Amino acid sequence: MATKKDQESLLKLKLRQVIFGTDTRAGRYFDISLMICIVMSVLIVFLDTVAKVHERYGDIIVIMEWCFTIIFTVEYILRLYCSAKPLSYAKSFYGLVDLLSVLPSYLALFFPGANFTLVIRILRLFRIFRVLKLLRYLSEGNLLLRAMMQSSRKVFIFFFSVSLIVVVLSAIMYVVEGPHNGFSSIPKSIYWTIVTITTVGYGDITPKTPLGQAIAAFTMLLGYSIIAIPTGILTAEISQEIGRTRDLRRCSNCLKVGHDNNALYCDHCGSELETDL
Repeated sequence: MATKKDQESLLKLKLRQVIFGTDTRAGRYFDISLMICIVMSVLIVFLDTVAKVHERYGDIIVIMEWCFTIIFTVEYILRLYCSAKPLSYAKSFYGLVDLLSVLPSYLALFFPGANFTLVIRILRLFRIFRVLKLLRYLSEGNLLLRAMMQSSRKVFIFFFSVSLIVVVLSAIMYVVEGPHNGFSSIPKSIYWTIVTITTVGYGDITPKTPLGQAIAAFTMLLGYSIIAIPTGILTAEISQEIGRTRDLRRCSNCLKVGHDNNALYCDHCGSELETDL
């Protein structure tokens, strides 16, 4: 006879298969229903920022928003309950996103005064984090996320190096141009350097001396060179990640390898692939 602990373990296993898995029909229905709720809740956040819609349907939007908040809260609690490692899930990217998707609604309850209207609006806008919940259902999104995490250290070093270049160029421009040409301080020069090196070029501060203009031209050319670096880093990581997600099955007809993990047929000749590696 099954004990109470065994029954609870069986319940957690079934919930885990439905909530975290997609192999069962119930799991697929759960994911589809949750995606519909996410999209609808985000649309409500958008519509609530339109003044006419808010004035006419404000009460209905509040009710719908709280319905979605309760649904996502129950989902978050169930994920913690049935997860094999609840703390690891809570600290993971998706766990934090799930928490951020419901937290603003409850935080808004602590700012009921009219003086905190702006704060409440900001908290409501943070509900847009719910759109990130869709990432777990997109294999391409997960691939991009993994590539970004793999390249994070390289990108950090790149931005740190760019920051050093910005500081050096800013100091030089401050010395060359001076306050009378708009470079009134090094922070102001840093602003100009960032605007120039990113090829935005607002034109509110411009160098007037020939040497300053020469440095500006160099900074613009440097900006074009710099833009390509993080793109190349991320592209390389995405290529490596794609290579890792490909399986090693070889088509018996055209001998091609490198198919998608869930592919049933060869994308080159259409022949059926073997199920075993």
